[in-house]
Amino acid sequence: MKRKNSLAVAAVLIMGWMIPSDALALAPTPAPDAVAARCNGLAGLRLPDTSIVSAALVPAKAAETTIAGETPGYRSFCRVVARVRSAPDSDIGVEIWLPAQDWTGVFHGNGNGGFAGVLAGGYSGMVDGLRRGFATATTDAGTAPASPLEGDALIGHPRKWRDWGRLSTHVMTVTGKAITRAFYGRDARRSYYTGCSTGGQQGLIESLYYPADYDGILVGAPVINRTWGHAAVLWDYAAAHRTPGSLLSDAKLKLLNKAAIATCWRQGYGLAGDRFISDPLSCSFDPAVLQCKGAASDACLSENEVATARAIYSGPTGRDGKASYFGWLPGSEMPDTFGWSFLQTPINGQPPFGALFKWVFGADWDWKGFDFDRDMPAVDARLAPIVNDATRGSLDAFVARGGKLIIYHGLADTLVAPGQSIAFYERQAAQLGGGRNLADSARLFLAPGMMHCGGGTGPDAFNATLGIPPRPPADDAKHDIFSALIAWTDRGEAPDHVIATKFSSEDTGEIAMQRPLCPYPRKAVYRGSGSTRSASNFTCTGPDDR
Repeated sequence: MKRKNSLAVAAVLIMGWMIPSDALALAPTPAPDAVAARCNGLAGLRLPDTSIVSAALVPAKAAETTIAGETPGYRSFCRVVARVRSAPDSDIGVEIWLPAQDWTGVFHGNGNGGFAGVLAGGYSGMVDGLRRGFATATTDAGTAPASPLEGDALIGHPRKWRDWGRLSTHVMTVTGKAITRAFYGRDARRSYYTGCSTGGQQGLIESLYYPADYDGILVGAPVINRTWGHAAVLWDYAAAHRTPGSLLSDAKLKLLNKAAIATCWRQGYGLAGDRFISDPLSCSFDPAVLQCKGAASDACLSENEVATARAIYSGPTGRDGKASYFGWLPGSEMPDTFGWSFLQTPINGQPPFGALFKWVFGADWDWKGFDFDRDMPAVDARLAPIVNDATRGSLDAFVARGGKLIIYHGLADTLVAPGQSIAFYERQAAQLGGGRNLADSARLFLAPGMMHCGGGTGPDAFNATLGIPPRPPADDAKHDIFSALIAWTDRGEAPDHVIATKFSSEDTGEIAMQRPLCPYPRKAVYRGSGSTRSASNFTCTGPDDR
């Protein structure tokens, strides 16, 4: 199977249109007329504030290999699209796929990406859910006609901000479960949620405010502080455009990345030969070591380029020099899609995801006049009560009813700062009386070298819901983090590690290396002998080992 590059991973996050070629490959099974009639009959289903847009049976299709490559197959399912309009200016789209045969009794909710606005943002996770025999749903988060990268359409629509920030996933869940009940004639016995980025935020909101919706929740790179998360991207963009010579070219990003890896390896936070940093949280790296001593060249950084790099590492700071938010970690300086080059690149003439500031300051907002000390209080006053709910709340009720939560985050993420996932976990641990208490119900896995939701130079294949199916097959809980969540929820098998795989860049699907991801605060440590490409030569160690 051809492995996916970082651009493909970005497509999974933003649009959700990628379908893994080894998923859902089943022989066609003609659906009985009764199943088709039951599916079509859902078009007349009456639910509060809900209209069924369409309900139709999708026939099964077997996987096939042609001269163009492998075409994925899928099992027959009933596809239902609905819209929920419960308040003025609220219009939440919901789509659900219901297996025509062999439903496992599981309901599976999926998150979206960016500003959402399209149902396709959840399709990749839905493909994985359908492969497992789950009734699987997604939502456009109520933000249409916005799109994942474009939020200008939401200017002047505070109800849509609220649906996006808090309400739409619960609406999807309630509506999806009701449609599932109507189709199968019984309630789901289990409910799981999966999502990354904005989808990660959606999952945390479910665990914090709607704890009865799901038994198990898997979230990646969750946007926890939405206002300051967007401010951090704006901060980076402004630093790169401060002067004509402040922009970091791809060549300079590669230079930075190479120097950061070498520095952290010398400090003991990486392994020789790795193209990523094992523990960037502990490494100290100053890009000034690359500052040009003479004429400018691609082998060194100008003074302005050093200033840009320092700003991106530090994250937003106030005029008093104190950090206002988190920065990006050493080892994240890749010029790939959603890497540092993305942070510097305008989208329709504005900083990435800058539309959020237009919601506060109007359509003619100009980033060049933005003052973080002066203007961020206004942004927080207007939006934080609506879109920052993940910064508040407690997991108490979710834990009390036996729910299980897994968070994962790439340490080379440059869209959502990894530090905020750690801060969230530690805050919840303090509320529950310590990390050991929280670990019985929630675990955080940090992935060295992985970018936003996937991609990067580190092992990133461990989550089939993002269209990056691990090998061995995805039902192996040691290699697939969603399967690990299911095993924990259903059988009480708490994941002590998950094996992440990096495949070679060739089309053969050969494994380049594997490493264990350990539950925070434990870290994977090399045993000192054997190949560093084998996960068996690493052990998870942490403070408790003392």
